[in-house]
Amino acid sequence: MQPKDGVASPPEGRDQPYGTGVQAAALAGFLAASFLVAALGGFSTVSNVDGWYATADKAPWSPPNWLFGPVWTVLYAAMAVAAWLVWRKRTSRTGPALAAYAVQLGLNLAWTPVFFGLYPVLGTAALWLALAVILALVAAVTVTVLYFGPISRTAGLLLLPYVAWLVFACTLNWWAAVYN
Repeated sequence: MQPKDGVASPPEGRDQPYGTGVQAAALAGFLAASFLVAALGGFSTVSNVDGWYATADKAPWSPPNWLFGPVWTVLYAAMAVAAWLVWRKRTSRTGPALAAYAVQLGLNLAWTPVFFGLYPVLGTAALWLALAVILALVAAVTVTVLYFGPISRTAGLLLLPYVAWLVFACTLNWWAAVYN
């Protein structure tokens, strides 16, 4: 198709940007996926944070319980925006990057029920298993950062606070496993 000025339109396909509606829907989808993981994890937390965890031996550097919700809310939102930024680029590396993102999201979903939910059943073994899950999660998020960064520097940078928080959470998980 030739526009009035005689310059041809770009062909339909990979290089064509997504429309505003599609981009908004995709962002909403990434946010929904992140907050679904948060909500599902919350089921295990709510029933146990005032149960066994209230009397558990916690690391001296453990923040107050009220801080975890706001921190995770910001991190889940940043994760979703990062994934959306990568999705928008539509490069040959986007698929593998989003697959890495899905793996880390699955590991994120697994940690809370293992740590909080399995402790009443398995005791300390659940805390060690949760430590293995969160260490795998740190590795998966690090890989995701390495995939995201070349596609969108902003997306890679958005995940760095998540990595830092997970490393911090590893220390809390380790303390709980050793001392409970």
